[in-house]
Amino acid sequence: MLRRFFASPLTVIGFVFVLVLLVLALFSPQIATHDPLEVNITNKLQPPSDEHIFGTDEVGRDIFSRIVYGSRISLKIGLLVVLISFPIGTILGAIAGYFGGVVDQVIMRMTDIFLSFPGIILAMSIAAALGPSIENVLLALAVVWWPWYTRIVRSSVLSIKSSEFIEASRAIGANPFRILFKDILPNSIAPASIQASLDLGFVILAAAGLSFIGLGAQPPSPEWGAMLSSSREILREAWWAATFPGLAILFTVLGFNLLGDGLRDVLDPKQR
Repeated sequence: MLRRFFASPLTVIGFVFVLVLLVLALFSPQIATHDPLEVNITNKLQPPSDEHIFGTDEVGRDIFSRIVYGSRISLKIGLLVVLISFPIGTILGAIAGYFGGVVDQVIMRMTDIFLSFPGIILAMSIAAALGPSIENVLLALAVVWWPWYTRIVRSSVLSIKSSEFIEASRAIGANPFRILFKDILPNSIAPASIQASLDLGFVILAAAGLSFIGLGAQPPSPEWGAMLSSSREILREAWWAATFPGLAILFTVLGFNLLGDGLRDVLDPKQR
């Protein structure tokens, strides 16, 4: 599996990007060269130099240090949203696919209601109603994201529940919930796991977008989307203020996408 995973150069690149993000998030105090919240008006809008690798922003804060600490916020949002929405969607999809009938209709119609709205618009509405903060963005994205896992797992369960080994479990009198959670779910969770690895990057991108329009992290938080938003007015005179946070988002999303493709090659039997 490891040989197949690292066989693709693009997968290796994605793994390296994600590994760098993890290192930045775990060792932010050791890597950052300045206090990310320290204001120094005399050093405002300084271009990249030996003292400030990525330059400074409109109030003299070190952009490199803010990006390093911002990796913690972005990774926290991505992981928590997936860790909340993945189990909810997986369990609901497994129950709907296995029991069918009225249970399936209720769960899937509820899923269709959420999917009938564009995800980012629904997240914006929830975040706006709750108020601008990182916690509310996290909750809004978790509410938006679970239906995708429900559909994926339900489809997998429908294709597996008529298999011979499931019929054998029924024949020996196994409890339906034991069959579902011990026999069916472990064999149908791989597609949803692949989607979860891809979604980490998209969640980080969506959270940055919500912060960019003022619904997420608020100043002076070193969140990448908020940094992009505050640098809009100085883009012409200080290109570095928006370029480096934008590149951080770009490489993070690209890394998770490439890593997800590698996991698909390993976990998806159709790719073998």
